[in-house]
Amino acid sequence: MWLPDEAFRPLGSRRVLVAVGPDDGPVAETVVAEVAAATERFGGSLVTSPVTVDEALACDVVLAIVGSAGTVGTASATMPPPPGHPPRTDPYLRAVQAVVEDLLALGSSVLSPGMFGLGRHRGRTVVVAADAAGLLYGLHAMVRRGEAALSGLDDFVWDLPVSSVRMLDHWDNTVVHPVMGQVERGYAGGSIFWSEGRVRDDLSRVAQYARLLGSVGINAVGLNNVNVHAAEARLLTDHVDDVARLADAFRPHGIRVYLSVSFAAPITLGGLETADPLDPAVQDWWASAFRRVYEAIPDFGGVVVKADSEGQPGPFAYGRDHADGANLLARALRPFGGTVFWRAFVYDHHQDWRDRSTDRARAAYDHFTPLDGRFDDNVVLQVKYGPMDFQTREPVSPVIAAMPRTRLAVELQVTQEYTGQQQHACYLGPQWAEVLEFPLAEDGRSVAYIAAGLSEGDGQPTPAGGIVGVSNVGTDEFWTGHPLAQANLYAFARLAWGEEDPVAVLDEWIGLTFGDDPVVRSAVHAVLDDSWHTYESYTAPLSVGFMVRPGHHYGPDVDGYEYTAWGTYHYADRDGIGVDRTRATGTGFTGQYPSPWRDVYESVETCPDELLLFFHHVPYTHVLHSGSTVIQHIYDTHADGYDEVVRMGGTWESLRGRVPDAFFDRVSERLAEQERSAREWRDHVRSAFFRRSGIPDATGRTIY
Repeated sequence: MWLPDEAFRPLGSRRVLVAVGPDDGPVAETVVAEVAAATERFGGSLVTSPVTVDEALACDVVLAIVGSAGTVGTASATMPPPPGHPPRTDPYLRAVQAVVEDLLALGSSVLSPGMFGLGRHRGRTVVVAADAAGLLYGLHAMVRRGEAALSGLDDFVWDLPVSSVRMLDHWDNTVVHPVMGQVERGYAGGSIFWSEGRVRDDLSRVAQYARLLGSVGINAVGLNNVNVHAAEARLLTDHVDDVARLADAFRPHGIRVYLSVSFAAPITLGGLETADPLDPAVQDWWASAFRRVYEAIPDFGGVVVKADSEGQPGPFAYGRDHADGANLLARALRPFGGTVFWRAFVYDHHQDWRDRSTDRARAAYDHFTPLDGRFDDNVVLQVKYGPMDFQTREPVSPVIAAMPRTRLAVELQVTQEYTGQQQHACYLGPQWAEVLEFPLAEDGRSVAYIAAGLSEGDGQPTPAGGIVGVSNVGTDEFWTGHPLAQANLYAFARLAWGEEDPVAVLDEWIGLTFGDDPVVRSAVHAVLDDSWHTYESYTAPLSVGFMVRPGHHYGPDVDGYEYTAWGTYHYADRDGIGVDRTRATGTGFTGQYPSPWRDVYESVETCPDELLLFFHHVPYTHVLHSGSTVIQHIYDTHADGYDEVVRMGGTWESLRGRVPDAFFDRVSERLAEQERSAREWRDHVRSAFFRRSGIPDATGRTIY
């Protein structure tokens, strides 16, 4: 992964002061331990407080918790700190002030949680933060920059996370599920947490994972599947000690743990006859259950809930709505500072494919927007980035801009359920960057700004939610099955932090993982930079989704879900293709968007090509903005996409001997499967639509 020992050489070869206080906790201890390991390995030295001014000035690198910017290096060091920020009385502060004199001229400004300053000052490198988490993030930011951070001209910058919550959900089962296995939609082996119904005895791999996540700013982890089965439900009651052991592994890296819970737990675990959220006995049961959890895990983050969705129990059974259900849990968690992440993935999965008035895309908006303002402030509504289900291409979900009085978290899928299942190289950073930067709100705010509770200019901020991703790791020796899928985990974390350029993020990952070989760097970029568009080109034309084999979702099946109860996705016939979601003649889904998008998507003249078939049913001869017809686009992209996969394989082969053999061999094996699968996609889709349309490929390429 991206923390090889060699990445710490620039830091570890120097004299480093880590100035933290005795009460700064386990995350501060982690910073000390990281520096101690690096200096021992590479011949430098570690200095810890108490420390004199002369000793501090003799150091090449200084990392310090300073409380607030006004307590260091300015006249306000003698002034009382702002309300809610106790003064730092650590004996090292005078020495640190000498190091950073005249650097932090910010008056009494307070550093935000997780914020850090990093840069060169008077010939040494300085990292300062208000808390231990910020110091940890600053340490790793310095490591990412390598030698450049530890030499050169003076240059100091501040950095802080855009989203306060940066979370990974694991869809892990404690026991192997007969259909979904141990990790639902997992493509990298079994769970790193659970084995045979209990937490693993050896948690060394979990500790490594926590270190990896802490290094890129993840601060929350959900430990079990959102589809809560009988065994997993008991984590809340019978196996809290197991959850506590995992919390102990994550805590030193600034990460709080969450559990997915079943809404029916008062019945299945508590023996009650109801789970009605307005029943006092149900309320008491949840309050007691959470009290026991917090007695074992005082910093327990809270719960993740999938309710009234795909067979999971929920408040609808009692004539209640989702605000009633979420607030039930939120009020039981409130005394302990816990949070409910309530998933908005609610739709009818028993649809009649003959009924064109039913539109799965509408469901989340229809269910949740009437509830805006009714959720308690420790409820976060977790909304999938698109209105369907993590497809290769979807429009951004209109729900994200439609609930200004509700905390919203945007959910992304790191595990590649619909993007090649970690058999295919598909770097998803560009997809997520498009989503997070999309100016969805009527006032122009991006998805990332809405989720973070930020405003544009003088606008009103919304409540802060966060960014959530479904994890892609498992017991596989390369963590993610496909070694190059590690880049997706890294990119999720860096984009959730607030980085905007997915290619630059990929470049960071390449440098940390492979070192500075320019040939390797260039080749990995050539394989991954445009791999999402390549995958899209040979699978899903113009935002048609779900053309996959039912159940396992791998490989092409044009009509696999078209006539099932899960929804209808392309309505392809001899004359045309696409779903009419317009207000004028279709399901009205375009009307859920704010201006200008409601009108952009309503018209075939303004709808972007890549989303055309999500919003419109058009003839195969419809001419796209690109100048191609729809049918020729299908023919061309599927043929060209396959050719690009062949090229990717050749590019990777050029790295034989330049990357570790086992890593090289696994990627080669996966690229061979990607080529086979892309060929199948090419021939299946091209033939299927030739047989529907009767229109030949203008290039004369073979169609079977």
